[in-house]
Amino acid sequence: MADKSSKKTSLSLGIGGMTCASCAVNVETALKGVPGVKNAVVNLGTEKALVDYDPSRASLAEMKKAVDDIGYSAVLNTTTLQVTGMTCASCVEHVEKAVGDLPGVAKVVVNLALGKAQIEYAPEITSVTQIKKAIQEAGYGAVEIAEGQEALDREKEARQREIRRQLTNLIISGTLGTLVMIGMLQPYWIFPLFVPEWLNNKVVLFFLTTPIVLGPGRQFFVNSWNGLKRGLTDMNLLYATGIGAAYGIAIVNTFWPDAGFGGKEATFYEAAALLTAFIILGRYLEAVTRGRTSEAIRRLMKLQPKRARVIKDGQEVEISAEEVQIDDILAVRPGEAIPVDGVVVEGYSSVDQSMITGESIPVEKKSGDEVIGATMNKTGAFKFRATRVGKDTALSQIIKLVENAQTTKAPIQRIADIVAGKFILGVHALALATFLFWFFVGFGLWFTPESSLLLTPYQLTAIGAFGFSLLVSVTVLVISCPCAVGLATPSAIMAGSGKGAEYGILFKGADAIEASSKLQVIIFDKTGTLTKGEPSVTDVVATEGLTQNEVLRLAGVAEKNSEHPLGEAIVQGAKERGLKLEDAKDFNAIPGHGVEVQLDGRSILLGNRKLMAERNIPLNGLTPEAERLEGEGKTAMFVAFNGKPAGIVAVADTLKETSAQAVAELHRMGLKVAMITGDNRRTAEAIAKQVGIDRVLAEVLPENKANEVKKLQSEGLKVAMVGDGINDAPALAQADVGIAIGSGTDVAKETGQVILIKDDLLDVVAGIQVGRATIRKVKENLVWAFAYNTLAIPLGMGLLYPFFGKVVSPELAALLMATSSLSVTLNTLRMRGFVPAIRRRGQAPALRTQPVQAS
Repeated sequence: MADKSSKKTSLSLGIGGMTCASCAVNVETALKGVPGVKNAVVNLGTEKALVDYDPSRASLAEMKKAVDDIGYSAVLNTTTLQVTGMTCASCVEHVEKAVGDLPGVAKVVVNLALGKAQIEYAPEITSVTQIKKAIQEAGYGAVEIAEGQEALDREKEARQREIRRQLTNLIISGTLGTLVMIGMLQPYWIFPLFVPEWLNNKVVLFFLTTPIVLGPGRQFFVNSWNGLKRGLTDMNLLYATGIGAAYGIAIVNTFWPDAGFGGKEATFYEAAALLTAFIILGRYLEAVTRGRTSEAIRRLMKLQPKRARVIKDGQEVEISAEEVQIDDILAVRPGEAIPVDGVVVEGYSSVDQSMITGESIPVEKKSGDEVIGATMNKTGAFKFRATRVGKDTALSQIIKLVENAQTTKAPIQRIADIVAGKFILGVHALALATFLFWFFVGFGLWFTPESSLLLTPYQLTAIGAFGFSLLVSVTVLVISCPCAVGLATPSAIMAGSGKGAEYGILFKGADAIEASSKLQVIIFDKTGTLTKGEPSVTDVVATEGLTQNEVLRLAGVAEKNSEHPLGEAIVQGAKERGLKLEDAKDFNAIPGHGVEVQLDGRSILLGNRKLMAERNIPLNGLTPEAERLEGEGKTAMFVAFNGKPAGIVAVADTLKETSAQAVAELHRMGLKVAMITGDNRRTAEAIAKQVGIDRVLAEVLPENKANEVKKLQSEGLKVAMVGDGINDAPALAQADVGIAIGSGTDVAKETGQVILIKDDLLDVVAGIQVGRATIRKVKENLVWAFAYNTLAIPLGMGLLYPFFGKVVSPELAALLMATSSLSVTLNTLRMRGFVPAIRRRGQAPALRTQPVQAS
C-alpha cells in the first residue's frame, strides 16, 4: 500500500473576516477538521493560513467550504477566460470538469451564452496557464480576458471591502447610538433645555436601538451561531451575549415593566447601542491599521511586472507575465521592468537592482549575464532567455519566504495562544460567577440608590438586584476580551519580517526572529565571509637549487584542475608569470591537508605541515619562513617534489571592507564573536587580531564545523553561524540561527534560518538588530495586553463599587477594549519607522584592505 503520509503540499490561503485570536484558533480548528489536512497555522496579522495537506485526500474547495461555513471567507484569486468552441450544455460540463479537477481550483462557473468561464483558484498551486492548458486539452480554446491595466490585488480588495463594511456599520451605529445616548441623558444637566422629552421615551429608544442591534450588530450573532454549531467559541460570542442581554432586558422592562427585572427605569438601550458602536469602532480601526503593518510585503508584490513581450516567429507578442515559459526569448526596452529571471542573449544595458539586492548603483548587463525579474532596465535594450518563471523567480521566492515567516508562530506566542484559546469559556464562567455574586450577596451588602455608571450622570435608583447583577456581568463579558493579547505577537512579527525584507534580510520563520534576539555568540566562517574569497599569490620561497618560478610551476601543475580558491589563485599566479603548466596525472585531493599529483612518474605534494609530516618530508629551514609569512596573515603552502622539499607558495586574501566595522558593532551590542577556519592557529589568530575577533576556532576540517558549533552550545551559549549557505550547510543547520550570507537571487535553496541577499557583513548586524527590535515590540505589546486584562477585569466586576458607588458601563467597557487593541496595533506600527542602528549611523568609510590568509 502506498504511504499517503509522504504526500504533502503546502498552501498559503488568505482568510477574511477574522478579528481576534480566537477567530484564528477557530479557522485552524476548521481546517484541521478537513480530512487530509495535516496541519494548519493561522496568522491574524497577515490574515493568512499556512496549510499542510495531502492533495489526494483534501481539496481546495473542501478547505474553502470549511472556512466559509464558520462565518469567515477564504480569499482566492479569480480570473475570467473567454472559452471558444462550446456549442451545448455538455460542453459546459466538460470545461467545468476539466478545470474543476485541477488541484488549485476551488470553483468554476461556465456561461455558455457569453462563452466565459469564471474561476476561483490558488495561483501557487495552479496557474492561469495550467487552467488554459486543461481547457485546450479538453478540445476548446481559452484566452484570458484583460482586466484593466493590472491584475487586482485580491487580498487588498478583501481588506478594503471589510473596511468599507465596518465603516458603514460604524456610521449607522454611531449616528443612532448618539441619539440613544442623548435620549438617555435628556433628564440630566442642561439637556432638558434643548433635548425634547419624547426622545427619552422608552418606546422611541427601542425603535432607535433595534436597527443597530439587527443591522450592524447582526454580524456578532450570526458568527456566534456559526461557531457554536461546530462547537467553537470566539469573541463574537462575548459581544453577542453582552449586546443581547442588554437589549433583551431593555425590551422586557419597556413593554413588561412588572416582570421583576428592574422596571421601566432600568432600560439599558444606550448600553446595547453604544456597546455595538464601540465594538465596531474597534474593528474598523483594527482593519485600517492592520493593513498598514503588512505594507512591506505589499510593496514587494507591487514590484511584480504584469506584462511581458515574448519574441515568437521573429515578432514581439505582449502576454501576461504569468504565461512566460522557461527558455522563452523576451525583449526589454529602456525604462521597463524585467518580467522574469533570465540570461541576456543579445544587447547591452544597465539595470537598477536596488529593489531586490539593495545595490544602489545600476549594474551593467551584457550577453551571458543574469538579470532578475522585477528589476528596472535603465538605458539600453536587450533580449534575454527566461530561466526562472512564476513562483520560481527571485521576487516570488522572497515574497514566499516573507509570507511564510509572517504566518509561522514564534515560541513567545504560545502564551498568547493558550490565553486566547481557553479564554472565551473562562470569561463566560467569570461573568456568570459575577452575576451570582452580585445577585445573592453584593447587591444586598453595598447597593445604594445614588449608585451611578462611571463617567455618566445616569443613576441606578430603581434598577433592582437582577438588573444590577446583569449589568455588571455584561460589562465583564465585554471588558475581558483578549483581542490585544491575540494581536500582540503576530502583528509585531509581521512588521519585523517586512522590515527585514526592506534591507535584504529574510527570516524564514517567526522562530528565527525570536532566536536572533537571544544570540550570545556569532561565528563567522572566514573564507568568503570575513574575506573576499579572492586570494592571490604574494610570496614564493625556493629551496637551494630551485628558482621561484620552478616552485610556482610545480604548485601550478598540482592545482591545475582544482576548483579550490587557493588552487585557482596559484594557477592564475603561474599564468601571469608566463609559466607553462603541464597536465598531471592521478590528481588526489586530501581534505584539510592539500593535494597530490603525478608528473612524469614523480609525485608533487602541495599542502600544510600535516601533509608533509604524514609523507615524511623534511622541511629543513622552511619552517621559520612559513611562520614569518603566517604571522603576516598569509597562507603558506609547502611544495615537495619527488619526496624532497621544494619551497613555499604564500597566498593572501583580503578582508571585506566592512568586516572590522561589523565585528566592532557586534561587540558594542554585547555579543561575542568567533571565527572558524581550516587554517593553522598562528595564521588564524593573526587575521582575528586585524578585525578584533575574540575567539578563534582554527584547524577545523569542513566536516567538523558543526561539531565546533555544538561545543559552544554545550557551554550554554546561543550561537549563530554565518556562512555561505552551501559549503557550511551542516554548521548553519546545527546553529541556533544559521545566517546564509551573499545568497543572491536563489534564496529558496539556502540552509540558513536567516538569509542575507547581499554579501555585506553589516547585514548580519542589521538582522540581529531587526530581530531584537521585533521581539522588544512583541514584549511591549504582551505586557500592555496582559496589564490591560489584569486591571480591566476586576474593574468590570465591580471592584470600585463598594468604595465609590460606581460601576463601569458596558459601553465604556467596549471603548476600553477597543482602545486596548488599537494601542497594540499602533505600537506595532512604530516599527514602520525603525532603521537598524548600523544603518542609522551610516556605513563607515571603506577600510583599507589588508592581506589575510585564506582557508
